[in-house]
Amino acid sequence: MTAIKRTFTCGLFCVWGFTAPFAPASELETVTVNRVDLPQLYRFDGVVEAVNRGTVSAQTAGRILAVNFDVDDRVRQGEIILVIEDREQQAEVDRARANLDTASVKRQESEQEFRRVEGVYARQAASKAEMERATAARNQARAAEQAAAAALQQALQQLGYTRVAAPYNGIVTERHIEVGETAQPGQPLMSGMSLDDLRISVDLPQNLVELVRTEHKAQAMIGGKWIDISDVTLFPVADPRSDTIEVRLQLPQGIDHLFPGMYVPVGFVAGSRQALIVPLAAVVFRSEVVGVYVVNGAGQVHLRQIRLGSQAGEHTTVLSGLDAGERVALDPVAAGILLKSQRTLQVNHE
Repeated sequence: MTAIKRTFTCGLFCVWGFTAPFAPASELETVTVNRVDLPQLYRFDGVVEAVNRGTVSAQTAGRILAVNFDVDDRVRQGEIILVIEDREQQAEVDRARANLDTASVKRQESEQEFRRVEGVYARQAASKAEMERATAARNQARAAEQAAAAALQQALQQLGYTRVAAPYNGIVTERHIEVGETAQPGQPLMSGMSLDDLRISVDLPQNLVELVRTEHKAQAMIGGKWIDISDVTLFPVADPRSDTIEVRLQLPQGIDHLFPGMYVPVGFVAGSRQALIVPLAAVVFRSEVVGVYVVNGAGQVHLRQIRLGSQAGEHTTVLSGLDAGERVALDPVAAGILLKSQRTLQVNHE
């Protein structure tokens, strides 16, 4: 605010050599305090959970050759986390491939024999029994080839199980086996969870279930800010011991510094209520005093202590200290300078 020096030579209110900030109240940007309808929030503490969390188990037998990751290591989907010795599995693949080659040769021979007998039978130079035997031999050779192909696929699958890959992006939480140990099918190898897909689990009192089900809206305090959550799932079964129903809130992806097991404040929208609101920018915090600069109809500025409620976006609710229809200054700095100027003029007048 520009300081303007004025020297008065006469008059009852003249002050010789008086210097003061000049800021008419009409130049202050103000906003009228109104009562608006706000969503009624019920707040609880929720627990963060990982949507994808599990334990990878062995699907084939063999000695552990390598463990590529340990606890707290981050793993990308498809990366090899453990290696199992594959000599037996590779031998089964070679055996199955040889059996398939033999079955393919036999099937080709039976196809040729069938076509030969079929031609002879068409000229009525072969009996019906010979034709039936050729047909049966061809069908049997085809079935044997298909069985050999299936056995090869099964052997290749068992060979693939010797390279244990991560099923999703995640972080290792526990390892259950060491290098040199022998794994058996079904034995746990490594546990982990994904931090990409997180959710919040909340126990909701039964008296709020229908309101929450109707609104189907919630908020969660993440990183000091409230974020809206629309993916709300209510379980259809209540806990008779606590009279609560579990509710799951799906968090958006890309949230950092949030881990399973952490407690997070959660607010459920259940109805609405009327409240006085003021912009956060208009609120003044001075030590333990919270207030706003109120501008009356005569243009006078007063610092009014208020009691704040909950935050609503860029506004905050006011529990006491203000009435609907009053005007508050949006720029506390300019309002403070004007208040000081008014006080100085009043003192000089007195």
